[in-house]
Amino acid sequence: MSGEERAHDARDGLYDRLKAYEGKPAAIAGRGKDPVNLPMIRHWCEAMGDAHPAYRGPDAVAPPTMLQAWTMGGLSGHQDRSEAYGELLGLLDGAGYTSVVATDCEQEYLRPLRPGDEITFDAVVESVSPRKTTKLGTGHFVTTRMDVRAGGELAGTHRFRILKYAPAARPAEAVEAVEPVESAERPRRPRPVVNRDNAGFWEGVAAHRLLIQRCAACGTLRFPWLPGCNDCGAGEWDTVEAGGEGTVHSYVVMHHPPFPAFDPPYAVGLIELAEGVRMISNVVGVPYDKVRIGMPVRLEFQRVDEELELPVFRAVEDGPAAGPGEGER
Repeated sequence: MSGEERAHDARDGLYDRLKAYEGKPAAIAGRGKDPVNLPMIRHWCEAMGDAHPAYRGPDAVAPPTMLQAWTMGGLSGHQDRSEAYGELLGLLDGAGYTSVVATDCEQEYLRPLRPGDEITFDAVVESVSPRKTTKLGTGHFVTTRMDVRAGGELAGTHRFRILKYAPAARPAEAVEAVEPVESAERPRRPRPVVNRDNAGFWEGVAAHRLLIQRCAACGTLRFPWLPGCNDCGAGEWDTVEAGGEGTVHSYVVMHHPPFPAFDPPYAVGLIELAEGVRMISNVVGVPYDKVRIGMPVRLEFQRVDEELELPVFRAVEDGPAAGPGEGER
C-alpha cells in the first residue's frame, strides 16, 4: 500500500468501516439447490474434458474442483447471503467502487462428495484489503471463506476473492484505438440468429413489440423463445406483448476486449420485466457507472444501422419514461 493510498484511507475513514465487516457472516445456513448427482458430474466432466474413471459408474465421486458448483445460486441468485455482506458491497458501491472482478480462489478438499450427498454451507468475510491500485483501477480486495458440508460433515473450504474497484482511465493511445471510425467504415453489429423457433420474436421487434411466449397448456410465460414449455412440456403456445416496464436484476460493464462495432465501456443488463421473465439487453440513458441493481427501466427500440433495430432499456430516473419506439434511433 503506497503512502498516498494510506493517507487517502485515513482521510475518509472508509477502510476502518470496511475492516469492521471482517469476521461477519457472508452466507448463513445455505443449502445446495440439488444433491450431488451424476448428471451434473457428467456435464462437468464433458465440459472440462476429464475422463477419469473415478467420476463414472456406480461408485462415482464428484471431481473435487466441483466443490463450488454445488453451492451456486444460479440465475435466481443467492437467497442465503447475509445482510452484513450486502451492506459491505453497498458501502463499496457508495464509495465509487462499482465494478467487480473475481481475482482468484483457493480450495481445500477434506472428503470426496458422492451422489446423494446433501450440501450445506456457511461463509464469512475473511478479509478486506486496504485500498489498492491495479491496472484495472483502484479499489479493495474482499475475501470470503465458505465451509462446505455434506450431511453435516465438513467436506471442503472455498476461499473466493474479488476486487471491487473504480475503473482506471484509459491511456490516450488506448482510447484512440477503440474510438469509433467513420460511419461508412464502421463494422456492423453482429446479426441475431433468426430461426423457426424465434422468428416471431424478431417480427415483433420489427413492429416495435416485445413479444413473450405463453404456454397454451399451463399459461407459463417464457423467455427466450423455445419450441416447448419447460414447465409442462407442451408444444403449443401463443404470445403476450410486454408492457415495457422492468428493473435491472443484474448487470455487467464491458471494458475489454474492445470489439470494432461497440464503444466500451457500456452496461449490459439482465432485465426483469414486469411480466416476470428476464432478458439481456443494453441499459441506456445513464452513464455505465450509474447503472444499479433494482434500477427501473423502460423499453425502447434503438436503430443500430439501416437493417437492424434492437430492444434496449432506458433507465428511468425522473419523470415518465419514453414509451417503446420513442427513444434513440
